[in-house]
Amino acid sequence: MTASDAKLNWIDTHCHLYVNAFAEDRAEAMQRAVDAGIERLLLPNIDAESVGPLLALVEAHPGRCFPMMGLHPCHVDEQWEKECTPILAALDAEPCIAVGEIGMDLFRGKKTRALQIAAFHAQIGWALERDLPVVLHVREAFQDTFEVLDQYTETALRGVFHCFTGGRDEVEKISSYGSFHFGLGGVTTFRKAGMEAVIPHIPEDRIILETDSPYLAPVPHRGQRNEPAYTALVGQRVADVLERPLAEVAALTTANAERLFRLPALNPAMS
Repeated sequence: MTASDAKLNWIDTHCHLYVNAFAEDRAEAMQRAVDAGIERLLLPNIDAESVGPLLALVEAHPGRCFPMMGLHPCHVDEQWEKECTPILAALDAEPCIAVGEIGMDLFRGKKTRALQIAAFHAQIGWALERDLPVVLHVREAFQDTFEVLDQYTETALRGVFHCFTGGRDEVEKISSYGSFHFGLGGVTTFRKAGMEAVIPHIPEDRIILETDSPYLAPVPHRGQRNEPAYTALVGQRVADVLERPLAEVAALTTANAERLFRLPALNPAMS
């Protein structure tokens, strides 16, 4: 069976369908996702400016699109606390499922490292206060991220390492927290990424799928705009690596996402 042989129940746990890259065909991209069996889309916020477009998409697709609120580390600067004001207001005004996307990025933001750590701690506090998971962006920053998370091991903090591209050492460390998932996306299909040697070591009850649309499109669309419909291609790659039926991977990853984000049951009328 391949990703196109049957319509299975998938969840894209991380996509930015609200951004301008989809300005001309957002409705069509949504329909392609539905046609591919991607029944629910989880939308991470990135900054104050993206709050409005994100919530408009949620309003247009109730029960299918779900909001998160957070300040992306690449948007952290000296004014990060001011930037967070409307984000925090939206977090409390809307039925958000997570705080995200937050975390650390030392590929683009070495100069703001201290500010990123401060913003990271603040937003972890939001999540703990509201009993929400965190959605973590980690780029060239595993060590700093672990040093932050190590301070919360006695709390109920839970979440996901979005776009996980670490190795077995990172899998072991993250698994030791006992409450974090691994978001697998298009990078798992890249030959040089070497994820086929890592995925079998991830606990199966911690695997969730994502696209990070419009970024990091999976093979055979690498280098093009990514979109939520390609979640099924990521699922096929995971199924191939684990040597499991595609339907099992769909059911497994969907159940994992539902549990982590405490999603409501899928409305049969939407299928």
